[in-house]
Parts: sequence; C-alpha cells; structure tokens
Amino acid sequence: MSKKIAVAVVIPCYKVKNHILGVIQAIGPEVDKIYAVDDCCPEGSGDFIEENNTDQRVTVLRNSVNQGVGGAVMHGYSAALADDIDVIVKIDGDGQMDPSLLCEFIAPIISGEADYTKGNRFFNLENIMAMPKIRLFGNAVLSFMTKISSGYWNIFDPTNGYTAIHKDVIKNLPLNKISKRYFFESDMLFRLNTLKAVVIDIPMHAKYEEEVSNLKISKIIGDFLFKHGRNFCKRVFYNYYLRDMSLASIELPVGLLMLLFGFCTGVSHWVQSIQSGIPTTSGAIMLAALPIIIGIQFIMAFVGHDVANTPKRAFHRRYK
Repeated sequence: MSKKIAVAVVIPCYKVKNHILGVIQAIGPEVDKIYAVDDCCPEGSGDFIEENNTDQRVTVLRNSVNQGVGGAVMHGYSAALADDIDVIVKIDGDGQMDPSLLCEFIAPIISGEADYTKGNRFFNLENIMAMPKIRLFGNAVLSFMTKISSGYWNIFDPTNGYTAIHKDVIKNLPLNKISKRYFFESDMLFRLNTLKAVVIDIPMHAKYEEEVSNLKISKIIGDFLFKHGRNFCKRVFYNYYLRDMSLASIELPVGLLMLLFGFCTGVSHWVQSIQSGIPTTSGAIMLAALPIIIGIQFIMAFVGHDVANTPKRAFHRRYK
C-alpha cells in the first residue's frame, strides 16, 4: 500500500512536429516516464524530439513501419510494462488534449474505481455546440455502434484517444490481436469487456484549431460496421454461452428466431395475396404479427439484461 504509483504517458507521434514539444512541456511532475513513439513519421518526429527536447523523462521509441495509432500505443504499453509502470496514460501529440487533466484520468484507477478511463467531450453542452457538425454526427453514430459491440452502455465518445489504463489489465490483453488503426479505441473496449474490466468516462474539453482529422467517416463506416458486428457476435458468445449462461442466453436466440419466423410468414402471405388478388385474412396477419411482437420483446429483454451486466468491479483489484 505504501508503494509509489508509477505513471507514464504514451504519445503516438505522426505528423505532430509543430505541437509535440508543447505537449511534452505541459505534462506535470506526477508523470515518471514519457514514451514518444515515432510511428515512421515522415517529419522525423523522433529525431526532432531527441534534438530539441530537454525533459529527462522522455524516451523516444520508433516503429520501423507505420502501424497506426494502435500500433504506436501498443509499442508504448510494452515499454511501460518493461519499466514496471503502474498506470499508463495515452494522449495525442497534436495539442488537442489538455495534459493538466492527467490526474483526473489516473485517480479512478489508483483508487480501484476503474481499470480504464477515457475522455468524453459530450458532458458540456457548450463544448458540443462548438464541435464541428461532421464530428458530432460521426461520434454519435460510432458511440451507438460501440455500445452494442463492446457492452459498455454507460460510456460515450468511443473514438476519444485520451485514455489511462492499469498495467495488470494490459498484461491480460491480447495486444497482438487488437486493431492497430482507426478501429483501435473501439476494439480496445471490446477486449476490455472480455476481461470484465471497469471503464468510466472523464469529462474533458477538446480544442479544434488548424489540425485536420485523418478520420473520414465515409471511408471507414463500412469497415466499422463489419468489425462492430463481428465483435458483438464474439462478445455475446463469450459472455452468454462460453463463460456463463443465464436467462438472457435463451432470450436472444428465441427472440431472433420468432422475429425471423414472423417476418418470413408475413412476406409469404403478402406475396400470395398479391399473386392471387385475395386479401390476407386477419388470422394470417396475426400469425405473422404475434411472433414479431413477442420476438421484439425477447430481444429487448436481452438488451436490458446486457445493459445491467456492465462490469462494476475493477479487474485489477480482482486480479491481485
């Protein structure tokens, strides 16, 4: 209990040469190590930091090929584990994340309240109105998709990259399987849920200046839909059939089967009615409608159980 908690910051560096030194300088004394990960940056961020930085806490790591934000973060996590760091914070190097909030992200983990904390820019209504409309819409869509696939119904702003995590959680994550590019944050939440790790949101501000986001919703929406669907199926199988079974394990398949039966029955009678010119009887309509109604009720019951099943006890406390 008397052991000092070691804290590190991981900063992925890719085209952030104009901001990275300011970000490093703003990191307070509560941080013991800073890992700046040059993700094969065309601007030579790693060399630039080594030539101009004076902070002794900084260690420059390099990826020989560009691996995306996830690959850079995983490199930093591995280095932090090797140095026996207890809590690792990830912030971007573009200056949009305020390093003075570090303690807000670290505190719930140190107190045992959470395993993983992440920023949420949607707490303050004024911040929401100042956010670019395309980002506002994109985050709303991605947040809903992530809630379904990850099982963390209590969080929002899933693509927010301001995060903190306990080392014991990292040790139990399959780092080589986590998506390394734009899907990194969402995939991370899915992996955390398989450990039953506790995740909470931290209110934060975000600055939108001359930086241009590389995330184009139109280009990634199809890929994200596929990956979210895949993660949802995996999570349901892991949590409701492989490692545990409950009433919800019956509600979902029964609800889907009844919904499918009702839909197919309804379409069949509709086609027959069009071909024959004879109106469908009320009994046939009810034969299609009733399974659909009951199926939806079963599915909603499963969703209610899933929402209530959000992890509540920190994994790193149980792990010890």
